[in-house]
Amino acid sequence: MRQAGRHLPEYLELRSRAKDFLDFCYSPSMAAEATLQPIRRYDMDAAILFADILLILDAMGLDVRFEKGVGPIVETVKTEADLNRAPVEMAIQRLSPVYETVDRVRGQLDADKALIGFCGAPWTVALYAIEGRGGTDKSSARGWAYSRQDLLKALLDRLVEISAHYLAAQVKAGADALMIFESWAEGLPSDLFQTLVVEPNAALVKRLRDMGVTVPIIGFPRGAATMIESYANQVAVNGIGLDTAISPEHVLNAVPDSIAVQGHLDPVLLIEGGPAMEHRVGEILEAYKGRPHIFNLGHGVRPDTPIANVERVVEIVREKA
Repeated sequence: MRQAGRHLPEYLELRSRAKDFLDFCYSPSMAAEATLQPIRRYDMDAAILFADILLILDAMGLDVRFEKGVGPIVETVKTEADLNRAPVEMAIQRLSPVYETVDRVRGQLDADKALIGFCGAPWTVALYAIEGRGGTDKSSARGWAYSRQDLLKALLDRLVEISAHYLAAQVKAGADALMIFESWAEGLPSDLFQTLVVEPNAALVKRLRDMGVTVPIIGFPRGAATMIESYANQVAVNGIGLDTAISPEHVLNAVPDSIAVQGHLDPVLLIEGGPAMEHRVGEILEAYKGRPHIFNLGHGVRPDTPIANVERVVEIVREKA
């Protein structure tokens, strides 16, 4: 979950060698090493590709940079011409270092370890292209849904198409499963949740299946809350990621048993550790006993997470599995 290795000293040492974050992501040897470090440290069952959801915007020809202490800064889309700076084929080719990373990781992972490829969901990536950064109230992007529907639809459609090819290339390179991160599903009214989250995610999954991609796909509509049911019923994913603000009781009623659930331990609890953490891990495992369940967090591992706490969670999950 979101650069899971970044709390590790070996990750920090590796990161210090890169010129900048984009250089880190586009260096297959370094990105492969970052992907593998948590597996070596914890012997987890799956590795998730080290990359970033905004690489697609960079490949599309928008200026993307990462400022220390600020985060990503993205050149904003203003007209439809901004969407067509790079043909789809060129954008996919520009992402070829990511496919090399996948190939390197798959070659070094044991056969019983899965490799998860990923991308950002269309709405989440579009938000950065509209607002230029994260951490906003998302009002400008939401405003497009009311006043610039045609341009927003063109942007979402473009992202669906490029994302589908990007993910299919990851599978071809060796990814065993895919995850679609809808990090900014939170706070949308139900009508916009339908048009901005459900419909583009459903279109992306369908496009992948039409392209012949058969691996499992996990969707993570973070902050979907009660609308997770409509997501589960309309987006043909094999698994759904759960954030920290949704109860197992609601999930059990809203998500069909045929869909695996993933999550949703609080990353802050992973920092604090102790009996509270151990109790919550047990609660989550018990809640989803008897149905497909991938134990994970409800959001990314934070940099100040103690290694010993991660080790303890892995130990508990293995004891109770």
